[in-house]
Amino acid sequence: MLPLFLAAAEAHVAEPGLVAELVEKFGLDPKYILIQTFSFLIVLGILYRFAIKPTIAAMEERAEKVGAGLKYAEEMQAKLAAAQQESAAIVKKSQVEASRIVDEARRTAKDYLDKQTQEAAAKASETIAKAQQAIELEHRKMLADARTEIARLVVITTERVLAQKLSDSDRAAYNASATRELTNV
Repeated sequence: MLPLFLAAAEAHVAEPGLVAELVEKFGLDPKYILIQTFSFLIVLGILYRFAIKPTIAAMEERAEKVGAGLKYAEEMQAKLAAAQQESAAIVKKSQVEASRIVDEARRTAKDYLDKQTQEAAAKASETIAKAQQAIELEHRKMLADARTEIARLVVITTERVLAQKLSDSDRAAYNASATRELTNV
């Protein structure tokens, strides 16, 4: 509508009767134009109050929410990075602790194995010593038995050779003599 007024104003400057002719042809009445302008301003005010202003407020609120969301996302990103670093530190600390525990367990196992080996060696040495003592004792007993048997056989042989019976005292003397000779051998 404004271009129409501008065209009419230009025409009026060029020709004074032309504006009146245009107003009459188009049915323009200044009273209606004023009412239409006033109605347009009322509609514009109502639209601004109930449509444009709430829309702008909603857009600003949405922009604030988006900004808050971005800020929250940045904070969460920082917290995630910190948590990852903390997690990596905990994992590294756990690995060091596990390594220490494994080393300690190995050392303890080695110490236990060494102790058991020493105890086994000591028991084996003790058993060998006891066995050697038993063998030595058995050897002495066997030698004593053999000497006694040999002495008895010598006495029996002597009795047969001499063809007489020896008394117990003679037999003891021959046994002692044979034992001395066998001991010296």
